[in-house]
Amino acid sequence: MNVATIFAGGTGQRMKMAACPKQFLKLYGKPIIIYTLEVFQQHPAIDHIIVACVSGWEDRLEKMCSDYGITKLYKIVQGGKDTQESKLNALYGLADLCRDDDIVLMHDAVRPMITAQLISDNIEAVKKYGSAITADPFTETGVVSTDGVTVESTIERSKLYIAKAPQSFYYKDVLWAHEQGKSMPDSITIDTCTLMTALGKSLHFVQCDFANIKITRPDDYYIFKALVDLRESKEILGL
Repeated sequence: MNVATIFAGGTGQRMKMAACPKQFLKLYGKPIIIYTLEVFQQHPAIDHIIVACVSGWEDRLEKMCSDYGITKLYKIVQGGKDTQESKLNALYGLADLCRDDDIVLMHDAVRPMITAQLISDNIEAVKKYGSAITADPFTETGVVSTDGVTVESTIERSKLYIAKAPQSFYYKDVLWAHEQGKSMPDSITIDTCTLMTALGKSLHFVQCDFANIKITRPDDYYIFKALVDLRESKEILGL
């Protein structure tokens, strides 16, 4: 069984949206989180979806899922005070559903440009290697600076990748990791890839492209809009 675990616990502070968390912002009348959920809903290999949702928005999310036909929704759990707590809430919410060898795809609600192919690649990588970290090749010059002002050194870009999402694992492995993370600092538990690496796990990655963006700041919303427009234009033209 393959389960999509979607994290929608953010409040949108960097988007400067006091009234509406960023995952519920709309593009062409549709909430961003629905764009994300629809890709998992339509994928034949995804059996269930669980969402860790920002407190106070659970009922509205449930209605949105009903309105947009997200029938694979298994459960909505309350998001935690941080990423680690939200992930544990979701993983504990799967305790009655998942077996140890079921695959969990952990994804951000605000990464709506995920593709069916990327979902398939994640599932196949977990089956073959035990893990799947979605990553995008680094295309800029990386610099190291401890004071945020001066450049101390540069890093060879050919060896660098940007870890994104989904990040996928067997249920028993990711649950174990985040339970270990209870005693670890936020700088490690903020990302499952970072946590697994800190715990000594060898991880495999699958490549994605630039379009798999995370909507964090206002400019990201307009990049998302441009990507949706481009995709629809290609579909119209049969490209």
